[in-house]
Amino acid sequence: MDKTIDVSVLTDIKKELLNRKQEILDTLEDIARQDPHEADHMSSKFPEYGSKPDENAQEISDYTANSATEKVLEKTLSDIEGALKRIENGTYGICKYCGQPIAPKRLQARPVASACIKCKTELQENE
Repeated sequence: MDKTIDVSVLTDIKKELLNRKQEILDTLEDIARQDPHEADHMSSKFPEYGSKPDENAQEISDYTANSATEKVLEKTLSDIEGALKRIENGTYGICKYCGQPIAPKRLQARPVASACIKCKTELQENE
């Protein structure tokens, strides 16, 4: 079984990562704004619907949902940027724990993977 990733597959993965990165940035722009105190961090926007109690409750509910979404998107964005960096420096597809190639099928299913299935399974079992 061939464990190296084909150049055309790598090109497709990079394109998918760049597209997903842009989608995340667009979504973050809708729900958050740049944190003036931290250059690489966003803060959820607080929605303004009005001053009635039900509008205030909706504002809080939406802000809470947006904050949770923002955290997930920022983590995903970080994972994507890490994968793109590994592609650029030639370490993409190499497990960061054992140094062995990550199966191409794993990379196609989870393009941000930085660990092979064996190492990832061992890490999860030890948590």
